[in-house]
Amino acid sequence: MATRREFIKLSLATLLGAGIGAVPFFPNRAALAAPGELIAQAGTPNPNGAFEQLYWLSGDALAAPISTISGATLPLESKASKSKILRIVHFNDLHNMISLPNKKKGTTHPFSQMVSLLERRRASAGPDEVVLFLAAGDDHTGSVFDELVGWSTDEYVVDPAYTVYTAAGLDCGALGNHEFDRGAAVLRKGIREAARFPVLSANVFGSAHLESGRDYYPAVIGVSKGVRVGIIGLTTPVDTHTGMEADPGLAVGSPVEAVRNLTPILSRQVDLLVVLSHCGYGLSKSRSGKAGADRFLSEGDSMIAEAVGKASACAALVIGGHTHTVLNEDGLSPENVVGGVPIVQAGGRGSHVGEVSLALGRGDRPVEARLHRIRKSDIRMAADDPKYSSLEHDGDFDAAFEQKHVAPLLANLESKMAGEIGTVKDNPPVTTDEVFAARYIGEMELANFMNDALAARSATFPEGRVDVSLFNATGFASGIPASGPLTFQDWYNVMPFADTVFLVEMTGRQIAAMLDSNAKRLVRPEELKGGGVDVAGYVSRGFLHFSAGLRYSLRLNGSAAQATATDITIGGMGMKDAADKTFRVAMNSYVAAGAYGESWNGNPIGGGVPGSIKGFDIKSLPKIDTGLVYRNEIIARIKELSVLSPGTGLALDGRLKVV
Repeated sequence: MATRREFIKLSLATLLGAGIGAVPFFPNRAALAAPGELIAQAGTPNPNGAFEQLYWLSGDALAAPISTISGATLPLESKASKSKILRIVHFNDLHNMISLPNKKKGTTHPFSQMVSLLERRRASAGPDEVVLFLAAGDDHTGSVFDELVGWSTDEYVVDPAYTVYTAAGLDCGALGNHEFDRGAAVLRKGIREAARFPVLSANVFGSAHLESGRDYYPAVIGVSKGVRVGIIGLTTPVDTHTGMEADPGLAVGSPVEAVRNLTPILSRQVDLLVVLSHCGYGLSKSRSGKAGADRFLSEGDSMIAEAVGKASACAALVIGGHTHTVLNEDGLSPENVVGGVPIVQAGGRGSHVGEVSLALGRGDRPVEARLHRIRKSDIRMAADDPKYSSLEHDGDFDAAFEQKHVAPLLANLESKMAGEIGTVKDNPPVTTDEVFAARYIGEMELANFMNDALAARSATFPEGRVDVSLFNATGFASGIPASGPLTFQDWYNVMPFADTVFLVEMTGRQIAAMLDSNAKRLVRPEELKGGGVDVAGYVSRGFLHFSAGLRYSLRLNGSAAQATATDITIGGMGMKDAADKTFRVAMNSYVAAGAYGESWNGNPIGGGVPGSIKGFDIKSLPKIDTGLVYRNEIIARIKELSVLSPGTGLALDGRLKVV
């Protein structure tokens, strides 16, 4: 893995070489900043956004505290009026859920609803009010729109998220962990071809494909109506795909270190400092948002806000993401002001859009924060139904924006989304409610089918068949129709994440240790009965499901620490004979990388499991990245079978017994 200094040398080599032709929107590549220096360049703001002037700041925010800003002259003479109002419309973790077609319920328009609110605020803003539009990361991975991005630069068609963000007038965005799911080379193409706004991260470094100071920046300063706003971007160091073969030098440093180094000097240049933090709500862990129980964060927004509050010479704000946390739904909560710095976050996957307003230079007007819930469409609902008024209707979204900017994207996807890949028969228990109720507590029909499907598809792998395949419980994002046609969209809903297939060589003894760790991760009966664990949400403790080649019993015993795996057979072979043999195990890239906060990396198991129990370390095992898309392999198997039913593997077979 490249060090930060090695990364500087790499950038210099790129600058001296032919490089890539300049794109007019981006400023010319900055000279290399010395440690402790930022270089400012005047650049072009999003022509649809609020900034009239934009200064892009290049440099290494992790090398040393920043003491100098050189280059372009910053607008220090332009002081904000004491009566200026700054309003920020913000969102996070949209995961490409721009528009959500549904044959039965009609289309929900999450992003165009956000645009509608933004346009209303812009239209009503007076001469002394600035309205900004900001995003806190994870703009990719989660909807069928991902397929337009592709898995390589050759497959790239368009970056849907960055395209509509530019059209809507996004002023700035942060890099989230899921921006890297399809590789930094594909991300670079999306940034260069679609993003006409600054993309920020002060703690990402070392990529062979993304250039700091060209594709992304640690910070910017924007000016609108005389108001100077400094914006820092941060990326979580926990859940980002680093150390991959295609980009081995990509790394993520400490977000707290980055803001400590940037805040003092940057805050002296601006009227407001905003941190776009894709690091998660909380300190070092969170029990909110998409995590149904404790989730490891490393350094969360509370730690970041505290560091900013101690160092900032001006008003500051943290706009968060990553944990999909619904904050300040009924107004700014006192517990979300840390070190004098408010923390806001707007749920995730298009659930909410946030709004913050503050009067610059006035202590008599408190910061105001609120959330607006994104309305869902359901055209089946009658007008006299009590829920009718809470649903999306004409006028709730910007129809002109949807038609002009989103409809062309949907047209490219329509045939793929609606295409049938198979048929579900015999009404097996595979609906979303049934899948969510089963995925953390034991054997599950849909998991059995999927793991067996990958094992069957491995006959086509160049490396040969696998003995076992596995998938994590949190990877199941939906069920499927109980019967009838199964479309590409249906299966995409099941597994929206951008996993590839990894092959890992494991001994029988290592597999047994993995199963023993799995036994401690299951949601136990006492946790379901008044224990505070909601299996309808994400329970991020890493419980795994396996193919039929691996069978075992899970004994609960008296506690998670005492739970263990017994009666293990691998390919019909008992552990006495299998312990020292080597088996090929197929798994998704998320688990192969250690499952991050779900701790298949030797760290203590999180997700509310008591006792700081050390998890089995899958991350350290030698592995091969096949480059195959996990979801595509399952779809190929469904097409081979044509029918999903108990007779084709959508059933329980006793491979896991909970005792």
